[in-house]
Amino acid sequence: MRLVTYGQEGQQRFGALCEEGIADLTDAFANAIAFLEGGEAACEKAGEIVRKGPRCVPVDGVKLCAPVPGARKLICAASNYAEHIREGGGQAPQKARMTPWMFLKPASTTLIGPGDPIVIPRNAQQIDWECELAVVIGRSARFVSAEEAQGYVAGYTILNDVSERSLKIEIDREPREWDRFFDWLNGKWFDTFGPSGPCLTLTDEIPDPQDLRITLRVNGEVKQDGHTGQMIHTVAELVAWCSRLMTLEPGDMIATGTPSGVGKARGEFLKPGDVVVCEIEKIGMLSNPVEAERI
Repeated sequence: MRLVTYGQEGQQRFGALCEEGIADLTDAFANAIAFLEGGEAACEKAGEIVRKGPRCVPVDGVKLCAPVPGARKLICAASNYAEHIREGGGQAPQKARMTPWMFLKPASTTLIGPGDPIVIPRNAQQIDWECELAVVIGRSARFVSAEEAQGYVAGYTILNDVSERSLKIEIDREPREWDRFFDWLNGKWFDTFGPSGPCLTLTDEIPDPQDLRITLRVNGEVKQDGHTGQMIHTVAELVAWCSRLMTLEPGDMIATGTPSGVGKARGEFLKPGDVVVCEIEKIGMLSNPVEAERI
């Protein structure tokens, strides 16, 4: 099952994609978070509603939104593809001797949906793209093992971890050892820097998240072309690791890192007028225009 959040007549609604369009589920679940909190019973109920053949809403007649609005946490993996590490001039250590690097993005201000503009802020200079498979948590998880982790995953969506690679600092500051790290981290936090969508594909349609092609195009030109099987730490391992650091809750999202082909390695960066299209098998395409911030 593939689920969407969409806008219609000024209201945000929730539904399931079907051949005829969108089967509306708003009356049954209100929103994506409520559905996820309902667990297996919610999946069964949604399936029954769809099988009964309700009147469907044409997809072309609505505005798709971020599939999990109100996500409590947006957790991202850094350097989880060896070729991405190498294209940045680094060396990938042996997996047995490394742990995942995770960071948080502010979900409420970064998450946007299909068609929403990526806004280049006035204090930005080098805006980069990062197409990623994002895991959506379905059950509260704390200290789960990698072997158990898949049972806590509800499904998957696409996340573009948009990043500012050269943060413009307008203060004559005294350099400190950690400035470089925090400038990199803060460059992930700008408003609109988390496009996601177009849908939430449940695990019944993606039994193996390590077998998905992942691509990104800018203005029709392929920039990233990878495979989730290239991850250093798997989806299950990332979920398990994050559950050691915090309680994972229904609706939390974990972006699993990006393959090689980012703009920084090419010396190319996003500019107003560009269109970025991310695509992952069994999930779909996520397209977003790029605009300059209006002052």
